[in-house]
Amino acid sequence: MQTVDFLTPIVDDPFTFGAIAAANALSDVYAMGGRPLTALNIAGFPAGELESEVLNQILLGGQSKVDEAGCTLVGGHTVQDPELKYGLAVTGLIHPDRIYTNSGARPGDRLILTKKLGTGLIANAFKADQIAEGDLAAAIESMTTLNKAAAATLPDFQVHACTDVTGFGLLGHAAEMAEGSRMGLVFHASQVPALTLGLELAAKGLEGGSRDNQIFLDPKVTIADGVDPARANLLFDAQTSGGLLIAVSADDAKALLQTLHQNGGESAALIGEVTQENPGQLHITP
Repeated sequence: MQTVDFLTPIVDDPFTFGAIAAANALSDVYAMGGRPLTALNIAGFPAGELESEVLNQILLGGQSKVDEAGCTLVGGHTVQDPELKYGLAVTGLIHPDRIYTNSGARPGDRLILTKKLGTGLIANAFKADQIAEGDLAAAIESMTTLNKAAAATLPDFQVHACTDVTGFGLLGHAAEMAEGSRMGLVFHASQVPALTLGLELAAKGLEGGSRDNQIFLDPKVTIADGVDPARANLLFDAQTSGGLLIAVSADDAKALLQTLHQNGGESAALIGEVTQENPGQLHITP
């Protein structure tokens, strides 16, 4: 299996940016049940505008996550670009009989999310000088955490579908799961894990990619009366290096959640279920 992803900076520190971008790129492999094998750096760098040490620190940050993944960095390519960019092309290994897709959810499956939402809102607020760099700590910790441990947990349970949550937000990726599986998905907004600052920012409304997600998904999403508007907004948040959204058999949901918690995924939460009603649609309840 092969995947590629790269980003423009969402934090000022180059090492941290490299780590976030690498974790984000590696996530696609984990979401399908694979093991990263090799990676190639992809970078665009504004030569003459930034010190070369900036690029060096970005690459070192990326290397740190590649090493943590047990993956081998085998090279890469950099071009001169007026806008700084960095990411990875990743090759992974996966057994053909154990591939997780976003189209296998079954009626009665429970939905588990492994990371808190809010990183996109926090990163955008920082870029707009609405919050201080010190306010980024919780979001950075989340974005630099690999989905490696969560993915390694899944083979022991009846997992029918899986996807990682990135730029299209929880509901954007959930919509793909609902359409591909020809099922409806129900989410309980109060049960979705959230970064405290992300929820506070969501209460003020959505901008940028998160607002685009909300507009695009409007025909597919029904929000019930009584849902906290801030929590409803958070479901559209354009994530970077988000968690895994997992559809697992109802019989295994509790045990999977407990195992995720034991393996360091304290943020993992049961947030909804799969239904045959309203295929391709998403229903949000309090």
